[in-house]
Amino acid sequence: MKTKQIISKGLIYVLLIIISMIAVIPFLWMLSASLKLNKDVFTYPIQWIPQQFVWSNYVTIWKKIPLLTFILNTWKLTVIVTALQLITSCLAAYAFAKIEFKGRDFLFIFYVSTIAVPWQVYMIPQYLMVQKFGLVDTHLSLIILQAFSAFGVFLMRQFYINIPRELSESAKVDGLGEFGIFSRIMLPLVKPGMATLVIFTFVTIWNDFMGPLIYINSTGKKTIQLGLRLFITQFSADYSSIMAAALVTLIPVIIVFLSLQKYFVEGVATSGIKG
Repeated sequence: MKTKQIISKGLIYVLLIIISMIAVIPFLWMLSASLKLNKDVFTYPIQWIPQQFVWSNYVTIWKKIPLLTFILNTWKLTVIVTALQLITSCLAAYAFAKIEFKGRDFLFIFYVSTIAVPWQVYMIPQYLMVQKFGLVDTHLSLIILQAFSAFGVFLMRQFYINIPRELSESAKVDGLGEFGIFSRIMLPLVKPGMATLVIFTFVTIWNDFMGPLIYINSTGKKTIQLGLRLFITQFSADYSSIMAAALVTLIPVIIVFLSLQKYFVEGVATSGIKG
C-alpha cells in the first residue's frame, strides 16, 4: 500500500513539474527575447541563450516612453485600491459573518451575486455617473470605483466563519466591543485570508487595462498597461524592447506574490471556500 502511495505521489509530482515547465516557457522566451537584437527575436529554431546579450534594451525602454511615470501611477493606484479593498472587505465580511442583524443573509447573497454581473453590462451607466461628477481623467475615479469588492467580502467571510464563535463571546464577557473583537481577535486569525486578498487585488489592479483606458486620457496619468500599449503602438517592430518593458512590469507582481506566498498557500488550504 505504501509503495502504491509513493508511486502515485511521484507521478503527481512529475505531472506538476511538467505543467510548471510548460507554464514557465513563455516567460523564459520573453526573457531571452528581451536580451537579443531585434532581428534575432524570431529566429528558428529558437535560440534560448542569445549569442550577444543586449542589456541596452533595458536602458532604452526608459527613454522611449515615460515608463517611470506609468509605473509610479500604477503603484499609486494599486497600493491605494488594495488597501481600501482590504479595509472594506474585512469590515463588511466580519459583519456578515459574526454580527446578527435582520436580513443579513439575504443582503449578503444579494451583494455577492453582483459578481455574476458582467462589467460590460453597467460600463456605460458607470461612465456617465463618473462624467457627471467630473471625475473623468482622474485617478480618483478609478480609486472610488474599485474601493469595494464583492469577491473580497465573500473571500474574507469564509475565513471568519471558520473562527469559533466562543472566542468572540468570551471577549464580550471580558468587556470588548465589536470593533475590539474585530481588531484584536479576528484580524490576527485571518492573516492568510488577508494575504490572499492582497495578492488577488494587487494583481488585478496592476494588470487592469480597460478601467484606465476608459477613464484616463492624459499621458501623465496613464498606467503601465496603457504605457505598454503606447509603446507597442509607437514601436511595433521593436520586439526586444517590448519584451524588456513587459518583463519590467512583471517584477512588482512577482515580488508581492513571493513575499506573501506562505500566507497565500495557507489561505488556499484553510479558507474552506465552502459554505
